[in-house]
Amino acid sequence: MGAKKGFGVSVMSERFILSVDQGTTSSRALAFDKAGQVRAVAQREFQQIFPDDGWVEHDALEIWETTLACCKDVLADLGAENFAAIAITNQRETAVIWERATGKPIANAIVWQDRRTAEICNGLKEAGHEAAITAKTGLLLDPYFSASKVGWLLDNVKGARAKAEAGELAFGTIDSWLVWQLTAGASHVTDASNAARTSLFNIHDNQWDADLLELFGVSANMMPEVKDNAADFGTSSEAALGVALPILGMAGDQQAATIGQACFKPGMIKSTYGTGCFVLANTGDKAAVSSNRLLTTIGYRLDGKTTYALEGSIFMAGAIVQWLRDGLQLVAHASDTQALAEAANPDSAVTMVPAFTGLGAPHWAPDARAAIFNMTRDSDKADIARAALESVSLQTADLMRAIGDDMAAAGMDVPPRLRVDGGMVANSWLCQSLADLCDCPIDRPAITETTALGAAMLAMLKLGWFESLDALGENWALEAQFEPQMATEKRAEKQALWQAALRQVLNSAD
Repeated sequence: MGAKKGFGVSVMSERFILSVDQGTTSSRALAFDKAGQVRAVAQREFQQIFPDDGWVEHDALEIWETTLACCKDVLADLGAENFAAIAITNQRETAVIWERATGKPIANAIVWQDRRTAEICNGLKEAGHEAAITAKTGLLLDPYFSASKVGWLLDNVKGARAKAEAGELAFGTIDSWLVWQLTAGASHVTDASNAARTSLFNIHDNQWDADLLELFGVSANMMPEVKDNAADFGTSSEAALGVALPILGMAGDQQAATIGQACFKPGMIKSTYGTGCFVLANTGDKAAVSSNRLLTTIGYRLDGKTTYALEGSIFMAGAIVQWLRDGLQLVAHASDTQALAEAANPDSAVTMVPAFTGLGAPHWAPDARAAIFNMTRDSDKADIARAALESVSLQTADLMRAIGDDMAAAGMDVPPRLRVDGGMVANSWLCQSLADLCDCPIDRPAITETTALGAAMLAMLKLGWFESLDALGENWALEAQFEPQMATEKRAEKQALWQAALRQVLNSAD
């Protein structure tokens, strides 16, 4: 099923960017004008495939078909002749291998959430390779990233390794796969931000690393060309899309959101609240090394100049609200959690650690499991809803402290404020909770489609619609700001309850 929406505007004298936002559960296409306003949008969900415990797959052809349908909807809505370029942002780390001759995948895509390669990663850890991998890539040795997925596919799809060595196969993350299809096989490319999430790319010298390719058993001739984030990635085929448009902007979803939030100066931080939560801090031209198990990654690369970032991930954010709705059936709609949280006893000690799929940064405890603490006979669903939302704020506060410590160690100041986006931040109670528990101002932008917008901004930059990042940043507008209101003693009490609960969950995992 598909859905599209046009905004009834006069388009005769305007040019638009077609921004593809290919996510984990749906494919979307949006039209942005020069002011960064959404003028049309289409969305289609696709199947989630779970062949085994901990395995998550997508049908790459279905991803392409849903993406293409959304693009055609938006082009038809506003007129293909009114579009200047295409931009792409995508779910990161998901791995696709396809035949160069036919453009057909050799198997389903292995999704970033998939854990089937844990044994491979553990073997490499035990052999002492993690430190070298982290030094080159900024990443931990984990199934989350693409490299072990690629090696697994080559070893487990009949004949794949021989075909790879013969140069017959191509590898890519979802951005590469979509560009290949859009250009009818003319372009096999990726961008620096997506390449940086594979564990095969040296983020310091900006190239595929021969030692890493060998370590993970990946043929070098499978790899796409790595370009800047604003670059010529190819031109869409009229046979595929119905119109020839240059593809000029591309970035992984969290890096695209960082650009969409105009976090262009070192120390600026954004946090995106979707299924999970991802906090990225711009560290400028310094690849800051974390002492808190945060990831060092490429924020963006423009005109050959790399801007780095520190990243922390929270596995469960909006997914907690889905669990309250679908699992516990405490609410009928996700938006109902705001009223419940407001109605809860403000002095309740109920604390939730939402480790449903383990804990991300700074703990990286995949075996940790969720728990609710300090319930009494008078605890009710409002207290649970409040604890659930506060767990997102408390985890964000942990990441903000870790980022602050790491950046201070690198000699960088961190302005005490956070720009937020994603579906959850429509909840003003959550935004105030973030301000209170992170003890810093929270800025919610006027345009919340920051991921798709960030990709579109890259294309606008390449087109020359804006002269610089600073000029682009002037389009960013504040919708609401939330200042800390919680008393220092109350914040300390909440933190103490959280840390005690966290220790119990981590000890149980150990």
